[in-house]
Amino acid sequence: MTILTCRDVSFSYDGNTVLSGLSFSVESGDYLCIVGENGSGKSTLIKGLLRLKAPQSGTITLCGGLRPNEIGYLPQRAETPKDFPASCYEVVLSGRIARRGIRPFYAKADRAAARESLERMGMWEQRNRCFGELSGGQQQRVLLARALCATAKMLLLDEPVAGLDPVATQELYRQIEEINRDLGITVVMVSHDVHSAVQYAGKILHLGNESFFFGTTAEYCASDIGKRFLGGCRHD
Repeated sequence: MTILTCRDVSFSYDGNTVLSGLSFSVESGDYLCIVGENGSGKSTLIKGLLRLKAPQSGTITLCGGLRPNEIGYLPQRAETPKDFPASCYEVVLSGRIARRGIRPFYAKADRAAARESLERMGMWEQRNRCFGELSGGQQQRVLLARALCATAKMLLLDEPVAGLDPVATQELYRQIEEINRDLGITVVMVSHDVHSAVQYAGKILHLGNESFFFGTTAEYCASDIGKRFLGGCRHD
């Protein structure tokens, strides 16, 4: 079932076009990685999918009953002060705000979702720790739990492993893969790591300054643009 479509979408900043004529669709349960050159519009596209930036032309449509408040979002990692006052549990629970509606307090279901997300990320035992005291990898796991707490349908992840050490990177990739496989949640992830993208994703959207590729990972590996960026790869 299609849950998101982009048709002839273009974006611009200050009159300068950064994406033009982009069309693709996302199916329920997909694991799509968005890759490409720096400045090709990857993060801009994510903002468009979140309706934080309107396209200059074209349409972005949510389908299959997916609503904007049912999308979990993990932005690019930013440094967090050590004295950031919220606990891990409070950070994750805040992922339910958009779904809370006019209710002034979190419901039992919200708290259960926060616990389940923290347990899935292996961070339940750290729930009362100050978020700012965690390592970079732990913080990303908590923020992924927050994004997961917000959705049962789609995650949008913008460079989720940027700045992490290799061990934390592989652990986060593993957890994202499990969320997609075990829960059936659609994953749309921007990544600068094209080799990891083809290892984990089922589909690739490659943005270029003048052209783009959209298709399965196997098709990407066999394409001219894929071969140039990968230097040759195998996808089993």
